Amino acid sequence: MNIIIIEDEKPAARLLQRKVEKLGLTVNTLLHSVEESINWFNANAHPDLIFLDIQLSDGLSFEIFERIDIKSAVIFTTAYDEYALRAFKLNSIDYLLKPIDEDDLETAVTKFKNQFQKSLVTGLDFEAIKKMLVNPIDRQYKKRFTIKMGQQLKMIAIDEVECFFSENKGTYLHTVDNRDYLLDSTLEQLETELDPDVFYRVSRKFIIPMKAIKEIQLHSNSRLKVILPTYKDDEVIVARERVNDFKEWLG
Repeated sequence: MNIIIIEDEKPAARLLQRKVEKLGLTVNTLLHSVEESINWFNANAHPDLIFLDIQLSDGLSFEIFERIDIKSAVIFTTAYDEYALRAFKLNSIDYLLKPIDEDDLETAVTKFKNQFQKSLVTGLDFEAIKKMLVNPIDRQYKKRFTIKMGQQLKMIAIDEVECFFSENKGTYLHTVDNRDYLLDSTLEQLETELDPDVFYRVSRKFIIPMKAIKEIQLHSNSRLKVILPTYKDDEVIVARERVNDFKEWLG
C-alpha cells in the first residue's frame, strides 16, 4: 500500500506520519508544495492514499487536481473549514481539522482500509453496475405534488421543493417560499419516487435536493450539517454512515 503526505510544514508532516504509522500504515513520501507534488505525480505511480493539507506554501492544493488527474483516495488535513464543500467533490475519504484528533484520524483511516479491502476483494464497482442495469428511459420520477387544502387542491412543482422532512409521524414538504405542506407519503415512499441525481436522503428525517444546499459545515462525530435557504425549524444533519455516499452524490 502506497501512502503519501502533502503538508507544507515539515514538523507537522513528520508528526502526522508518526500518527498514521501508529495505526499500522506506512507513509512512503512527504511532499511540501503544489509544484513539488505536481512534479512527483508526473514521475511516479499514484499512491493508494494521500493525506493532503489544503493551504500549501505556494498555493491551494486544489491546484494539483486542476493539473493532474488524481486517482488516489484523499484525507484532507487542514486548519480551515471553508474549503469543505470543494474538498468533498474530490476523491475524499474524510476532512480532518487541525489539530488532528487521534480518534478522528483512526476513524478516517478505518474508512479508507474498509474501502481499500473491498476494492481488493471484489474488483467491481457495484454502484456503476446498478446504474448500467437501470434504463433511465423506463423511470418516471415525480415532477409535481398535489396538496389538498380544505376544498382546494394546490399543485407544487418539484423545483419549488426545498426539502422533505418527517415530524410527529407526519411527512412534510417544505417549499422555497418557506411553507410546509403535509403529505400522504412517507420518506421511504418518496425515496422511490424522486430522482436520485437530484434528491438525497441525508438522514432518517430529511430528504434534500442538491440545488437547495446553501452551505455545508463540519459537525460533531464526523457528521455534516447542511444549511438550507429558509428551513430553520431543525438542524439538517447528514448521518455519519451516509457521509461518504453524500459526498459521492455531490459529484
